Amino acid sequence: MLFVIDVGNTNIGLGIFKGSELRAQWRLSTNRNQTADELGILIRNLFTFDEVRPDQVKAVMVSSVVPTLNPVVEEMAERYFHLKPHLLGPGTRTGMAIHYDNPQEVGADRIADSVAAFEKYGGPCIIVDFGTAITFDSVSAKGEYLGGVIAPGIGISAEALFARAARLPRVEIREPERVIGTNTVSSMQSGLFYGAVGLVDGVLDRLCAAMGPKTRVIATGGQAALVASASKYKPLVDVSLTLEGLRIIYERNLPNARRK
Repeated sequence: MLFVIDVGNTNIGLGIFKGSELRAQWRLSTNRNQTADELGILIRNLFTFDEVRPDQVKAVMVSSVVPTLNPVVEEMAERYFHLKPHLLGPGTRTGMAIHYDNPQEVGADRIADSVAAFEKYGGPCIIVDFGTAITFDSVSAKGEYLGGVIAPGIGISAEALFARAARLPRVEIREPERVIGTNTVSSMQSGLFYGAVGLVDGVLDRLCAAMGPKTRVIATGGQAALVASASKYKPLVDVSLTLEGLRIIYERNLPNARRK
């Protein structure tokens, strides 16, 4: 089995693959002060819950946008799985040309998303990832990474309102019953939700105009289903896209794949 780990700024996504089948997946909160032992114990408990044995794991593939946690994840893999993890980064064979001024600036999760989207759905395509930031990644019909857009995520917007406006409370982020709020909480929920929908549709209007009418839109990330349902583009929601991308990239770096 292949164990894949996606370390994000807000959450850590985890998945177990048996061949191409996603056997189980989990999501943890990102804790920059977490030790390798704490992370290892949490993961072992998740394995037990889903009846996955640690000795079944034969390889570990990691993408990370939190550099300070890289040594923690590496230590955890070596201590609890007796494996050195493969870290997606410079020198990793992705099978995708990256047309960015500095390819090393592209987040590993964005590359994994793009590889999986093109492999599963073809191109041209746009991947909208609802994480700490809302990222838009464009992939050409030939499978080239063209670049994208980075915008503030819904959680960041909500925290900014709470932190900078003394009388505004923290609210649950969800689709409101109606657009016109009749109290502070419903007004904030309407602004956060429809503000995100308007942002997504506005950016997609311009990206699709640049990429052509045959462009497909795929959404992923924790809040993908919430916002995608109200978007006029009705993107296909694939919550395991990043994990799938890590599996595909791992397989492309196996010795047999390199020879081919």
